[in-house]
Amino acid sequence: MTNSAAADPTEAAEARETALGGWRATAQEPDTVLIDGFHALKHTLRFGGEVRQVLTSDRAQLAELATGLAPDVAAAVLGAAVEVPAAALRELVPRPHPTGVAALARRPDPARALARLRELPRRAPVVVLDNPRNLGNVGAVVRLAAGFGATGVVTTGDLDPWHPTVVRAGAGLHFATDVARLAPDRLPPGPLFVLDPEGADIHSVRLPDEALLVFGSERHGVGQELRSRADALLAIPMRPLVSSFNLATSVGMGLFHWQSGHRSAG
Repeated sequence: MTNSAAADPTEAAEARETALGGWRATAQEPDTVLIDGFHALKHTLRFGGEVRQVLTSDRAQLAELATGLAPDVAAAVLGAAVEVPAAALRELVPRPHPTGVAALARRPDPARALARLRELPRRAPVVVLDNPRNLGNVGAVVRLAAGFGATGVVTTGDLDPWHPTVVRAGAGLHFATDVARLAPDRLPPGPLFVLDPEGADIHSVRLPDEALLVFGSERHGVGQELRSRADALLAIPMRPLVSSFNLATSVGMGLFHWQSGHRSAG
C-alpha cells in the first residue's frame, strides 16, 4: 500500500482518498474486524493477523509508538499506514482510539479455530463464558486467556465475541488464541469444571489441561444447562458478604490455579 509519506502533495492526497474509499468497501466485508488502537494493531501483527488497511491521524506519533514499543512490527505498521485527517478517521471509527490509529484485518477462519478448540489432547484449558453480557469483560477475558496460553475462549448466548468493543478491550489478542461462539451443546470435548459459589474449594482440585473452565456472569452465574452437566462445581474462596468477583478476575484466578498445578506437576 502507498502511504501518505509521499513527497508529492498530490500523490499524498490521492493516497488518502484511495485509502478512505478502500476502507469503506473493506469494512462492509463479513470477515472484516476493526482493530482499534496501536496496541491492538501490534498484537494483531505479532500473532499473524492479516491486516488489510491501517489509517492514522498522526503519522509522527505512530512512528514513535511503533519504534519505541514494537520495533519487531514497526516496519509493517509504517509501511501500511496512511495518514488521514482526524475528522476523516472519526467518520470511519465511531470512537477513535487515543493513539490515533485504526486498522482493518481479516478474521481468522472460524472452521480452523473450531477444529483447534476441539482437538485432543490439549496443552491448556478452554475458557467458556456462559451467556456473558458485558463486552468489555469478554475482551478482558480474551486478553487473559492469551496471556496464560489458554487454548481459547468460547462464549454461549447472543453476544458476539468478535464485536469491535470486545476486540478493543482484548487489545488485539483475539489473534493470539482461538475465540468462538457456540451453543452449549456444541462445546469442545473435555471435562466441565463449572465455577459456582456452591462448589468445592478450587484449591482442592488440580485442573487438567483438557478442562473446560466455565464461568457465568456476575449477576446470573452459570446457567442450569451447563451446571447440570458439570464434572465438578468449583468455588473460588471469597470473603463473606462480598457478592461476586468481576468476571475477568475470576477467569484470571482460575487460569492461575491451572497454571500453578501444571508447573508443580512438571
